[in-house]
Amino acid sequence: MNASWALFFLVCEVAPPPLIRRSGEPMAIDVTRATDTLEQLAGELEGELRLDDLHRSLYAQDASVYQSEPVGVVFPRTVEDVQAIVRTADALGLGLIPRAAGTSLAGQCVGEGLVVDVGRHMNQILELNVEEKWVRVQPGVVLDELNRYLAPHGLFFGPDTSTSNRCMIGGMIGNNSCGSHSILYGNTMAHVLELGVVFADASFERVGAWSPEGLRDRMHQSDRLGEALRVLDRVVREHGELIEERYPRRDVVRRNTGYPLDDILWRAPYTEDGEDFSLARFLCGTEGTLGLVTEARLNLVERPVEKCVVCVHFDSLEASLRATVVAVKHDPAAVELIDRRVLEQTKQNIEQSKNRFWVEGDPDAVLVVEFYRESHQALEEACHRLIAEFRSLDMGYAYPVLRAPQDKAVWELRKAGLGLLMGIEGDVKPVTVVEDTAVAVDVLPDYVRDFAGIMDAYNTACVYYAHASVGELHLRPELNLKDPEDVRRFKGIAEDVADLVRRYRGAISGEHGDGRVRSPLLERFYGPEIMALHRQVKEGFDPQGIFNPRNIVDPRPIDADFRFVPGKPTPELRTYFKWEAERGLVRATELCNGAGVCRKAPEAGGTMCPSYMATRDEKDTTRGRANVFRTLLTGDEPEAAFESDALAEALDLCLSCKGCKSECPANVDMAKMKAEFLQQRYDRQGTPARALLFGHYGRLSKLGALVPWLANFMLSFALTRALFNAFFKLSPQRQMPMMAARSFDAALRRARKDGRLSGPDARAQNETVWLYVDPFTDFSEPEVGLAAVEVLEAAGYRVERFGMRDDGRTYLSKGMVRHARELMETGLESVEADLQAYPERRVVGLEPSALLTFRDELPDLVSERWRALADNLASRALLFEEFIAAEVDAGRWPQGLFETSRPQSALLHGHCHQKAICGTTATEVALGLAGYEVETLRTGCCGMAGSFGYEAEHYEVSMKVGELVLLPRVREMGAEQVMIAPGTSCRHQIADGAQREALHPTLALRARLKRG
Repeated sequence: MNASWALFFLVCEVAPPPLIRRSGEPMAIDVTRATDTLEQLAGELEGELRLDDLHRSLYAQDASVYQSEPVGVVFPRTVEDVQAIVRTADALGLGLIPRAAGTSLAGQCVGEGLVVDVGRHMNQILELNVEEKWVRVQPGVVLDELNRYLAPHGLFFGPDTSTSNRCMIGGMIGNNSCGSHSILYGNTMAHVLELGVVFADASFERVGAWSPEGLRDRMHQSDRLGEALRVLDRVVREHGELIEERYPRRDVVRRNTGYPLDDILWRAPYTEDGEDFSLARFLCGTEGTLGLVTEARLNLVERPVEKCVVCVHFDSLEASLRATVVAVKHDPAAVELIDRRVLEQTKQNIEQSKNRFWVEGDPDAVLVVEFYRESHQALEEACHRLIAEFRSLDMGYAYPVLRAPQDKAVWELRKAGLGLLMGIEGDVKPVTVVEDTAVAVDVLPDYVRDFAGIMDAYNTACVYYAHASVGELHLRPELNLKDPEDVRRFKGIAEDVADLVRRYRGAISGEHGDGRVRSPLLERFYGPEIMALHRQVKEGFDPQGIFNPRNIVDPRPIDADFRFVPGKPTPELRTYFKWEAERGLVRATELCNGAGVCRKAPEAGGTMCPSYMATRDEKDTTRGRANVFRTLLTGDEPEAAFESDALAEALDLCLSCKGCKSECPANVDMAKMKAEFLQQRYDRQGTPARALLFGHYGRLSKLGALVPWLANFMLSFALTRALFNAFFKLSPQRQMPMMAARSFDAALRRARKDGRLSGPDARAQNETVWLYVDPFTDFSEPEVGLAAVEVLEAAGYRVERFGMRDDGRTYLSKGMVRHARELMETGLESVEADLQAYPERRVVGLEPSALLTFRDELPDLVSERWRALADNLASRALLFEEFIAAEVDAGRWPQGLFETSRPQSALLHGHCHQKAICGTTATEVALGLAGYEVETLRTGCCGMAGSFGYEAEHYEVSMKVGELVLLPRVREMGAEQVMIAPGTSCRHQIADGAQREALHPTLALRARLKRG
């Protein structure tokens, strides 16, 4: 079935009724005309049209509380594509929902028509003029990527949203985004010079600032733009006094409520001596309801010369708000509030717990005051004056000053606020409903006091954080939107706060826009007269109502189309993992709020999500996978989720890297969810042969070790290798790991016999440690284990092999969770007596994915009989390098063990699970002891990811992931440098992709031992 017919059937049989026109009646579809039009669209597009269940599910939500399944998703490549899409939408009566990164908090990206995703293809930087300080870009350009491009020129785009590593310029224009430094740089509107726009008649125009004469000429055009300008002119000329009276105070810096008619009113020719009329400015914040933006010319600003932050700690929220009024008088670049609720959440988050080192005591709130200055002396003076005034006024109790690079930790913590809040356990969440109201700074303390009164009246807790400097706090009432009573509170709070904001002459949206959540409040806020003007503007630009319908004008009710059906119980499913912290598998999927941190580029650093970095496809994000998972699990037949081919496709390229476990602010663990899904699927459909092959790696390796030369011959001989690859669908570009000539135990006995390893010197003996030798080390790389023994014994430790012989990692990676649990429980039984007999002895492991299984999955998987023992093992399981670093900290590691007179340059690539769970610091410490000058690469996943890179259909993606950062960086290495990688998969990927040998840390340390 081609795309045209598929879309036709969806429109006629599956999709909701067509878009409602001005008459209020659904548009009748002419079947023949619809078919012809859609066939024409399919033939014209250079981009793609997706109508399958998976894409409709992926794009049914953004970062708001709303959900609505679209007819399909279209990915335009060119302006001509966008024009064709507009013509098709007009012919079919379908709404067009513009979407960039999909991080909107108000529901602007949720709708029933065609989603127009500009992020996949329309993401090019088109032109840069350094002298005039402007850049021309397509709407899918990511903000951080743009700023990295501009950095060598000392320029950047001023508005800096907290989502900067994934938000796109098109979304920033649609929402008129601001950022932490808006007190200095203002909003997006202030920096947009010109826009390329496709209007409702499919015409393309570049619009910007026009003189009164130029505006008059444009108004005489006979096209849609001319008509729209005539409507705007009439509305502003005839109703200027009403607009001035009803819109927010002029000193409310953030104002993103309805159409910005006030901005037109304050410009020439409507205000004498005003700046020129700018349609580009006006379209910012209109949420794609008046046209589709295809390019933008943006003003740029110079990078600050000197900067630092002062983190002022307060015992009460009220005190911090009063202090804000003082802080803004000191000419800061930013004043951001972080309240206790956010600070508490940082303690529980793996990534952000590292960024709170500057927090002193237990503050109720912190004001982050940042200064930009032209010299170091001016910067120091600014900090001194601020702190001195605060102290003189008895404001705050601690004032740590953080400079580069430590200041980055403060901003990373602040930016993570949204995701951290959504990671709160249970059904009660801080919801987005009144989260970006804005008032003038001078009335902010009074406004928040009255706002708190509303919260008290509804008996609702609330979170307070963000942009205090410009009178906008993110205020998030904590509600359970599964509870009908809390849904009523949601609506009541929204209405009461709208009334309160109107009383203070503020804006009910300072930056996040109206969307689904605030559009229903606009008439209450502005009154029917202003809303009549909004409707005239909408009809002037979009008479057929195809652009983002039901946003701003003619909205659906505020409580329609929630992600959850109020009153519907959360399904409770039988699962293999316990999911206790998340309160069940369903709630584990609900942790994802759609913020989209998983959409970052490889240049941003971190691991999550490696397949998205390679494909730039929404289905390959943690967010996309979680959304599909949640939608299916909360449907009418939750168990059917495990037979869903759409979900299987979404999970197919998940490398189980664990990056999301730490880098996602809500700590969504997609690797664990994938393992649960696969086992449940196997229960229903059987386990594939390839999963059995890789899952049973430990058992098969043990058999192969009996006659290793024969196993290696079978794996390397051309004919048997070809047959093997064909049967198990493995890539011919890969060579399966060979069996070592001797297993670890045999190699250790030989080394003892040959005198290579003689045991620790009894006079220098420290404690006894258990060495956990995983199957990879045992049968393929025993030299890694021997090196560990040699280093530990040289340091005076007695080494014994730990009784567990397998950790179950290969089973987990292939979704064979039941086998993993059985193996784990058998293993625990084998070491139970030892663990009880030696309660202080530590377990030292070599392969990160294997050893860290004891700390991660083991306690969540075994039955209650073994739970306490699993927790016991988890508490004393350490990677080899972690053990050394701990001994160094305790003062027990011997001095002078390594040859350090000649430092050795080394590059370190950390294993994904290591980076997610414990970090690479211990490895850096251990290598530093041996005289290595270590550069830890800012790499994500290597791309091999266990068996993933060996599988034929995944080979290409595996190599793309490796080529993002790791492999190019390895190829740049000097011949004298050493490459170090703790993970066996990583070492194989480096060998395959860059033809360089990478050493395990044990081998690198052994090489530097002093001899004799």
